[in-house]
Amino acid sequence: MELQLLRSYYPEGTNGELWCGQRIICHTIELPWLENQRQISCIPEGRYKLRKRFAEQFQWHLWLENVPNRQWILVHPANNAQKELRGCIAPVFKLEGIGIGSQSKGAVKKLNSLVFPALDKNEDVYLTISLKTPKH
Repeated sequence: MELQLLRSYYPEGTNGELWCGQRIICHTIELPWLENQRQISCIPEGRYKLRKRFAEQFQWHLWLENVPNRQWILVHPANNAQKELRGCIAPVFKLEGIGIGSQSKGAVKKLNSLVFPALDKNEDVYLTISLKTPKH
């Protein structure tokens, strides 16, 4: 399975659209691009393998494998990138502003219901992150 995250970059944060083929799954929010600095930047564009992981805080969730110079980049609920993210990706159903969204738990549930069955069948799932609009 191939997923595509198309990003729009702004100084205050990064907004995205998450696609599977010709169908949009949801939007995303992330921190701004600050040269891949840990804890304060979104991750670099590229193609990443998704894995399923369990942790007490987020229960079953997705994480991105082999992110350059970063560890434990997760896909988890958050509605405000600056307040709730440290490099991770938060799916949201509605964008409310730059790096701000709403209905994140529902968007995560929708994404997981699409991806988890493929992972449970040992299928590879990849997320390709690329530019939608230029960095400002």
